[in-house]
Amino acid sequence: MPLEMGKVRLVGAGPGTVDLMTVRALRAVETAQALLYDALVADEILALAPAGCVRIQTGKRAGKTSMKQETINRLMLRLARRGLNVVRLKGGDPSVFGRSGEERAFLEAHGVEVDVVPGVTAASAAAAQFAFPLSHRGEARRIAFATARVQDGSVVEGGWSGLADAETTLILYMARDAARAAAARLMAEGRAPGTPALAVENAGREDARILSTTLSMLGEDVENAAFSGPVLLVVGEVASQARAAYAPSLRAASARS
Repeated sequence: MPLEMGKVRLVGAGPGTVDLMTVRALRAVETAQALLYDALVADEILALAPAGCVRIQTGKRAGKTSMKQETINRLMLRLARRGLNVVRLKGGDPSVFGRSGEERAFLEAHGVEVDVVPGVTAASAAAAQFAFPLSHRGEARRIAFATARVQDGSVVEGGWSGLADAETTLILYMARDAARAAAARLMAEGRAPGTPALAVENAGREDARILSTTLSMLGEDVENAAFSGPVLLVVGEVASQARAAYAPSLRAASARS
């Protein structure tokens, strides 16, 4: 008798701490029979999985060797065909640069039922942790989430002209190595060099660090900070409200004066 097809849940682990996971995400991990997790998922979250759970690290960390997306897709399908309850565990929210659309489309095309469980994304975690809003009346009417990929020293994605608007809070994910090129492109598109900017490392975690600077100095300051963890860049007037109340602050601008 053939096995009943298992189900796959694409689960957002949030920014890294258990207490910022949703209840639904917590229950999904606690009942998983197979867990495919990204490199940035914290050990305390992985420890929630039951003892008999199959655990497979898929990598998916910027700049590091990781499992190819096609391989991950095939692995989820193979585990589901074995009748297992599969959890694909991703940092942040699976629908924010988490390839949830690709994975859902592949699995559903092969007859696998898919659930998406949202999570707290890094931008929301950084804003809460360092006391600044993402939108603000009179300053920020729009929020734009983007990534910045660099080739030969220049950012390659289009659409940068729309990100130069002074009333837009721009959030750049996976941007540690692209800070200089992204800042240069934004200024070339007309964003003011003095626009407040932040770089947040390990947003939402106890070891988070924040760097407060301006757009013109963003690239240099990020390079000098020598961040090793995932970095989120925030560009916009709301960045001037940030406070380093809960974690070490890198006051690059103050140090220069």
